Amino acid sequence: MTDQTHISPRAWAELLLLGLIWGASFLSIRLALNEVPVLTSVLHRCGWGALVLWIAILLMRLPLPRAPRIWGDFLVMGLLNNVLPFALMAWGQLHIESGLTSILNATTAIFGVLMAALFFADERLSLRRVLGVGFGFLGVSMAIGLDSFASLDLRSTAQVAVLAGTLSYALAAVWARKRLSGMAPQVAAAGMLTTSALTLLPLTLLVDGVPSLDLAPVTWGAIFYYAVFATAGAYLLYYRVLAMAGSGNLMLVTLIIPPVAILLGALVLGEVLYPQAFAGFGLLSLGLLLLNGRIPLPRLRGRN
Repeated sequence: MTDQTHISPRAWAELLLLGLIWGASFLSIRLALNEVPVLTSVLHRCGWGALVLWIAILLMRLPLPRAPRIWGDFLVMGLLNNVLPFALMAWGQLHIESGLTSILNATTAIFGVLMAALFFADERLSLRRVLGVGFGFLGVSMAIGLDSFASLDLRSTAQVAVLAGTLSYALAAVWARKRLSGMAPQVAAAGMLTTSALTLLPLTLLVDGVPSLDLAPVTWGAIFYYAVFATAGAYLLYYRVLAMAGSGNLMLVTLIIPPVAILLGALVLGEVLYPQAFAGFGLLSLGLLLLNGRIPLPRLRGRN
């Protein structure tokens, strides 16, 4: 395994900024859900986010995709990376704390390793990855509390919904590697958000009705934040950090997000997490650091 431990100060700063932006998104989504239904909330996120990204693409003079096949790929990517996880996690946040949602969201990296090993020959599970995935799932189990599944209620169902969203994110990463490699990431992000919004529009009209624009200022502020900053802006920043620090180091953002979300949830929403959630996040962090290569392991037959 190659050494990925070195990150420049600028990359660290932008990685921290990305973690802060995404960490605060859990609070903004929860605030919007006080007044806006789930599908309407996701439609706002995808629609406004796509608009901002297309403006950025035009300013950057990037070539626009025209082939129907590419737009079909965008559609699948949008379903896996936006429509399903955004909706599942937003619904989950109605019934569990935003801080706990952010902890469960970190499972994306764990599922990502498993899905990559399943679909790609060059991503096989090594000892390090097996240990990382094992500690990760142990941490998630502790954070959820296995006793919560003794009887299926809204809380446990909401946690399953959030985990299903992270699995969808992992499948989206597989699809992106298979079908969208070589494309400008800004264009890929704009394309998937656009197809997501077009898919969500009829569903939203059917389930929620015509979206109301008569919303409280705090709701519009929350929508503006998670659509413009935590979606469009975060995508642009995400690929900057990826180019500077690499995919392994980028995974560290999943360790920055939960503390931010937990702190904001406590300060603004008065949320209190059980001690087992913090212990679970500790084990999950250990698993992520193992996957990242920041915890050394004895070499086994010359390999980790």
